[in-house]
Amino acid sequence: MRKTPLHHAHIDAGARMVDFAGWEMPINYGSQIDEHHAVRRAAGMFDVSHMCPVEVRGPQARPFLAHLLANDVGKLSTAGKALYSCMLNEQGGVIDDLICYYLAEDHFRVVVNAGTREKDLEWMKSRASAFDVDVAAMEAYGMIAVQGPDAREKFLGLLTPEFRATAEALEPFNAAQVGDLFVARTGYTGEDGFEIICSELGARPLWDTLVGVEVTPCGLGARDSLRLEAGMNLYGQDMDESVSPLESGLGWTVAMNDERDFIGRSALEAQKEAGVKWRFTGLVLLDRGVLRHDQVVKTSAGDGVITSGGFSPTLERAIALARLPAGDEEQCKVEIRGRELDAVTVRPPFVRSGKPGAKMQAVLDSIASN
Repeated sequence: MRKTPLHHAHIDAGARMVDFAGWEMPINYGSQIDEHHAVRRAAGMFDVSHMCPVEVRGPQARPFLAHLLANDVGKLSTAGKALYSCMLNEQGGVIDDLICYYLAEDHFRVVVNAGTREKDLEWMKSRASAFDVDVAAMEAYGMIAVQGPDAREKFLGLLTPEFRATAEALEPFNAAQVGDLFVARTGYTGEDGFEIICSELGARPLWDTLVGVEVTPCGLGARDSLRLEAGMNLYGQDMDESVSPLESGLGWTVAMNDERDFIGRSALEAQKEAGVKWRFTGLVLLDRGVLRHDQVVKTSAGDGVITSGGFSPTLERAIALARLPAGDEEQCKVEIRGRELDAVTVRPPFVRSGKPGAKMQAVLDSIASN
């Protein structure tokens, strides 16, 4: 297994480690619930050095990415602007979801998932052969995500006045080079904060400095419960090459308002014309129980399936993301250990800026009154 630049005994001795896509990663450093609450209430940080930044350079970088991605890189016109997109196969299935940054007309940076690194690079390089462009993974880097209501201020307080001004001015989904750091105002928790790419040698000092200003180290467990509350998809569970973005709650990431010939477009057009048979939604369990991946969901239109599920520490309820037959039915049942338990659909996110959304709050109020 590969280790990230941050895996050293004096910080990670208490961490529970697992194999995550070939990387040795911590499930938690201490209490998983405390780590979750730290991000919702103050500031937490994640070692995400396993993510793979890919440099796309050359005079045809933009037309290459316009063909490769379902979202439109034409939206990227200012340095540092970021775009979330899916990369599709010819059948419209999701090879990966990623973030693309515009750095210059001949230079883009694409950050892909750890578990899809090798197939993504192979796919991108094979498609790049038709364009005057070079595709190469970055090497020897570290990556830290600092998230939470206090995260920005804690990180900004570590910078010189000049660098602080640059980072502080960043709008959501924008990035800038801040000295030796590439700082992006993005994240995977539903909270504000930064994702920071630095040198491999610089990762450890930055991590230790953040610990010193009381930013809580967080593991994979809290990362998963936070992204689930925020209604954010996990590749390999909520979508993969067998399903399209239209069936995965990611239709908003597909730009089809021009004639751009992106990979998978014809398949998506055919799917839309025939009628998308599945809808992607959130579920809240009304009874006591645990929602898990692959549990069957019963609706009057047929059976669906939970793609991601778990306990929400913020809401203190079992929640899930699910793929259900198309329709607007709100009531459903989930098969759990031979029983059918009542659940209700809720449009994600379940939690926004640390609080339940309006529909989620209405569900909680209804449960409390019964």
